[in-house]
This record gives sequence, structure tokens and C-alpha cells, in this order.
Amino acid sequence: MAQDKQLSESLEDYLEIILELEKGNKVARVKDIAEKMGIQSGSVTSALKNLAEKKLINYEPYSYITLTESGMAIAKEMNMRHVVIKDFLSRVLQIDEKKADETACRMEHTLDKKSFGMIVQFIKFIDECPRTGDDWMQAFINSCKPDADDWEKCKACLSQCSERLK
Repeated sequence: MAQDKQLSESLEDYLEIILELEKGNKVARVKDIAEKMGIQSGSVTSALKNLAEKKLINYEPYSYITLTESGMAIAKEMNMRHVVIKDFLSRVLQIDEKKADETACRMEHTLDKKSFGMIVQFIKFIDECPRTGDDWMQAFINSCKPDADDWEKCKACLSQCSERLK
């Protein structure tokens, strides 16, 4: 997908929003895109022209907007990256949902493929490895709490882990 390297974060965001609108409405309209982005309709037009020139959307003034096959591939990739990163930030690192969503929106555009792959691999590991699991995650969550420096709790946790592994 060499073409996506030529896109700004803003244009990638447009593709994601068009994908979201297509899922709900089958098509997107300028006013709906503007509303989602919190900007004026006139500001949307130049970005849509740019995406149409790159053959990532089907767009004619005053008509509906749809993603092309190439645009759909990029939009789905960006959406998937957003969902995975948000999950990692909120579920694994315990960052609140709103902040995780905002941060994921920035990270999805800049995180290189290898780093993103490692996040996916780590999430899969903690979800599937028999040495991890709910109690392992809960231990991490507990370690993030203000009284986390209570080493007696750590000793108790280690003792439980040892018993579980026997």
C-alpha cells in the first residue's frame, strides 16, 4: 500500500470517517463528514478533491461520497490500527477510554508496522498465554493503584502465582 505513505494524517482521518459513514448510511455526504470532524462543510471539499484525485474516493460536487477499493483498504487499515491501539491503551495500560481514543487517533498514523505488530503480538500473548490471564492483568491493574508500593501485596501475589504454576 505505497499510496497511503503519501497521505497526511488528516486525509487518513477523512477516509476513516467516510468508512464509518458508509457502514451506517452506505454513502457519506459532505455535511456528515464536516459534522463528524467538527469543521465547516467548505473545508471538507478540498480534502475530498484531493482524495478523489488519488482515486481513493468517488466524489463529485453535490453528490454522495464512497470509498474506492484502494480507499477502502487504507480506511480499514487505519480503523483496525485505531481499534487495536485504543484497546491496548485502555484495557492493558488502564488509560481512561476518552484519553485512549484520543491518543490512539494520533498513534495510528505514526506507529511503524513493526512496533504495531509487537503491540498486536503482546495483546495476543496476554490474552492467550496460560501464564497470564485475568489474575495476571488484575495484578498489573492493582500495581497501578496509589498504594502499589505495598510489597506485602506483591509477596502474596507471587505466592499465588507459584501455586498456580505447580
